[in-house]
Amino acid sequence: MDWKLISTAVAAVSLSALMSTTVLAEGKTVTIGITNTVNTFDPHMTASVGTDLSLLSHIYPSLVLRAPDMKIVPSLATEWKNVDDLTWRIKLRSDATFNDGEKIDAEAVKWNFDRVRDPALNARIKAWFALISDVKVVSPTELEIKTGAPYPAMIEQLSMFFLLPPKWAAEHKPATETASGGPYVLSSVKPGESFTLDANPKYWGGKPDFDQVVMRVIPEPASRVAALLAGEVDFVNSIPTTEIQRIKDNGSAQAGAVPSTRTVFIKFNTTKPPLDNKLFRQALNYAVDKEGIVKAIFNDQAEIARCEVMSKTYFGFNPDLKPYPYDPDKATELLKQAGGAPSEPIEFDVPTGTYLNGGEVVQAVASQLEEIGVKTKIVEMQFSTYMDKYLKTKDLAPLSLLSQAWPTIDADGLLTLFAPGNIYAYWDNADFGKALADGRSTMDKSKRQEAYKKATEVMCDEAPALFLYTQPATFGLSKRITWTPRGDDWVRAFDMKPASR
Repeated sequence: MDWKLISTAVAAVSLSALMSTTVLAEGKTVTIGITNTVNTFDPHMTASVGTDLSLLSHIYPSLVLRAPDMKIVPSLATEWKNVDDLTWRIKLRSDATFNDGEKIDAEAVKWNFDRVRDPALNARIKAWFALISDVKVVSPTELEIKTGAPYPAMIEQLSMFFLLPPKWAAEHKPATETASGGPYVLSSVKPGESFTLDANPKYWGGKPDFDQVVMRVIPEPASRVAALLAGEVDFVNSIPTTEIQRIKDNGSAQAGAVPSTRTVFIKFNTTKPPLDNKLFRQALNYAVDKEGIVKAIFNDQAEIARCEVMSKTYFGFNPDLKPYPYDPDKATELLKQAGGAPSEPIEFDVPTGTYLNGGEVVQAVASQLEEIGVKTKIVEMQFSTYMDKYLKTKDLAPLSLLSQAWPTIDADGLLTLFAPGNIYAYWDNADFGKALADGRSTMDKSKRQEAYKKATEVMCDEAPALFLYTQPATFGLSKRITWTPRGDDWVRAFDMKPASR
């Protein structure tokens, strides 16, 4: 489906977005409010779970899925096992096809692995599979994956890996067109505003509970809440904690919060002064009152980060670490040792409408940094512009608001974003890199835990970020649907059901 063609579908999408309450109540349509638009239809060119991959998970199949209870469950893959530390065997169901009739067999899966690993493509997700050395087709329903080193979290990583039809992809542009091999087909798009999906009559799995899914782009939290209370949407997330009780009191919808897998921090670009100075980075960590932010902005429904970017749910979380305490005097002392505050304000990149209460958090952080003499210049921008600076031009400001999570819920995924040489890192520390490598050198859980303990200790001391808090996963849903609250970012209609059933 070409962007020029889908732009003509405005009327159809607008109608879908305004479906009557009666139709919604019958379970035919579910309308979901998402925080940002989808930037690409190519599942190999994005790692944004809450938007791009959530939409694409309705369209393209995956080998496994992470269910609402956070467990990994079969999808295309029926079973998997380690033959040895460097070999995985995966068996597939035999009846799956893409909509054009092309089989979703071992050859198709191998083609997708080869595509993301092809240096010429430079896939956004190629780092996920950098350890894979070879993929072999054993039979139409079985493949063997060889890795250059142990890859304990590989199966969990596959929950984010969606498959394109090889023959179709050779003749089309996956970034702007879509095929289907999943429960839905993309029927129309209003660019930047909404996406409409219809149930796929050729889907090899079970019939979806909803005949149609509308995903509306609603960047402003207040607008998402208003749309929910007006009955225009059935589900929203990333709403202010202060709105939860108001939604409950309204009586027309439900709302709540659960601990998330997403930690918020101020990322330091350590390639730019003065953030190349460890003492300066530590000073900023002491300068910010994390407890005050959690109480004042999140009604105590966030949790202070323990000097690490992982929440308690991750394998590799280090329970022995303590948060940097709020100590302006210590911050001032370290700042003097680091050579003092720069005379000019430090640029502070902030993606707008992206992180829960992000604007308020940035203002609080900037104010407290100024109290120790560090002035900042806040530069707000769209999330897509921020990501271009982050990954394309590789020119983030010295400070930037960032939140990261990893659906493997494993240190092997999240900490790798800070690994030496990683495009996401903006930090290069050999001791940290070695600890990560040690964690990947074995399948032994106790040895892995010890390696990640070392990695997190190094990261805490070196402070490549201003560690803030674990973001609460807030949500609101209409009484027309049921949904199991989850702490990760997936927003999928097939995790929801009509309340009447």
